[in-house]
Amino acid sequence: MPDNNLTTFFGKPVEDFQNGTETWDFARTVARLRIDYESPDTVPMLLAAYASLPGVEATEALVIGAWHGDTQDSSQDVVEALVTYAERLPNLRALFLGDIVSEENEISWINQSDLSALWPAFPLLEHMQVRGATDLSLGRFEAPRLTTLIVESGGLPRRVVQEALAAGAPELRHLELWLGTDGYGGDSTPDDFTALFAGRLFPKLDTLALRDCDYVDDLAAAIATAPILERITTLDLSLGTLTDAGAEALLASPAIAKLSRLDLHHHYLSDDMMARLERLGPVVDVSEQQDEEEYGGEIYRNVAVSE
Repeated sequence: MPDNNLTTFFGKPVEDFQNGTETWDFARTVARLRIDYESPDTVPMLLAAYASLPGVEATEALVIGAWHGDTQDSSQDVVEALVTYAERLPNLRALFLGDIVSEENEISWINQSDLSALWPAFPLLEHMQVRGATDLSLGRFEAPRLTTLIVESGGLPRRVVQEALAAGAPELRHLELWLGTDGYGGDSTPDDFTALFAGRLFPKLDTLALRDCDYVDDLAAAIATAPILERITTLDLSLGTLTDAGAEALLASPAIAKLSRLDLHHHYLSDDMMARLERLGPVVDVSEQQDEEEYGGEIYRNVAVSE
């Protein structure tokens, strides 16, 4: 899980919005709305204040940080407030719901909610990013302008994977799902990606990132011969538990060498396998080599982000 909050988003610097602020440079700065344990405000209160600013209609991007204070409240009230003030944000193109770092909350403790009302409220959304998957639902949605969808978690439920893959998003170019482990709710399997790997979804997809996955060897084997590789330019299987077995499947695929970038950082590859991968045609990231751990005769490999 990231240790630092965003400093930039959607090409602009991010600054915290404080209640009582009377003006904002909407053209140059993205507002982040968040509270801490001592804050007298709530994020819906901050959103109401932000939405009342003169010129707020020019907002193109918005970041929602910690909304829980000293509670474990879900994002439901925040989502409802966003929908309430949607008419004041008619040009919103990018939204990050959950710019929360480990110092504020562990990723598996971030309680999300049903986000389905956001899609019709903000039809111009191009970039949607969510952190935390507990109680998360994307809903069945149409997002005609969406180009980037990112869902970060330590364990992404199969239901949410299916919702993402069922999206009506014909312009989608970047799909990033942090699949996590079953210990934190991640119960997807390679079979859930059959239609995606076959190239039947998202005709403009350019970057496919299936990150933080504890069955990434199986994913690598499934994608190595998949038609989707003929279309994308970047494949990201980083943050997971990739071993030489999964990497061998990738090396056997002629399409892998045609990629522009292959990101495998945080892995369990041998030195020899790392060297073989680095000799491929694309830019290959095999940094952050991990060491297996053994307890009671069992081998353990950990994803980068779980709890």
